[in-house]
Amino acid sequence: MSKQKIGLIGVGLMGHGIATNIQKAGWDIGVLDHVGNQPINNLIKSGAQVHLTIAQLTAASEVIILCVTGSPQVEDVLLKEQGVLENLRPGTVIIDCSTAVPASTLMLASKVEEAGGLFLDAPMTRTPKEAAQGRLNVIVGGDNALFERQLPLLQSFAENIKYAGGVGSGHTMKLLHNFVSLGFSAVLAEATTCANKAGIDPKVLHGVLAAGGGAGIILDRLAPYILEGDDTSFQFSLDKCAKDMGYYTDMASDLAAPREISQAVHSRFQTQIEAGHGARYVPHLIELLGEE
Repeated sequence: MSKQKIGLIGVGLMGHGIATNIQKAGWDIGVLDHVGNQPINNLIKSGAQVHLTIAQLTAASEVIILCVTGSPQVEDVLLKEQGVLENLRPGTVIIDCSTAVPASTLMLASKVEEAGGLFLDAPMTRTPKEAAQGRLNVIVGGDNALFERQLPLLQSFAENIKYAGGVGSGHTMKLLHNFVSLGFSAVLAEATTCANKAGIDPKVLHGVLAAGGGAGIILDRLAPYILEGDDTSFQFSLDKCAKDMGYYTDMASDLAAPREISQAVHSRFQTQIEAGHGARYVPHLIELLGEE
């Protein structure tokens, strides 16, 4: 495993942490030069190779990790002219760490296999802080034997790794997770706004919720903002919330599953995008709702 050459496409807030920890664990890594990358000087200093094109990165890699925004971007990277599939070497492993629509994942996995490659969907949870620490949660879908072979690589940047089942199961489980976490975020934001309007002391609100049914990771992430106006514990933008909830409602529709609540949550985030607040972080929803 340590001799595999890794290529990473998408050195954003999450991808930068992934790349850094892969390097620390002893893998050779190459990254795609892209305007959306975080600064990569530290990666270059530690030996990362910078590739100017997807074709160059693909030709130099035995495992390619994708950490891009969503399904349209994954499809573009894999399928476009001079993209990954046109340059794929037999046996190359594609690990998609993006949040994506399962139907797209199944289609892409089939095309990767037709091109002679292997595919795992491995979306992440947690935040850029945990990415930098090598403490992400990763949910994996795909062939179990392939998952076992790639487990040491995944362990280099993830603390908790769950195998969900066949191809697409990772992305399905990620959307289920995000519906629950973003749904709870929306509920807490509305409750906090109501509490503020009622004159409830934020410390009292937090104390009651933390000791009762409101306790949990989402409250812990929002607490610094509720109590002190500090948004650093939940740096996830509202436009990404709307994207993920849109993916979830599409998946639920395909499965003929109930989706009334998820549609309401999606609408809450989508409204903020339409008002020009898409780049704001989840905790800011409390402030924005208070201004309505």
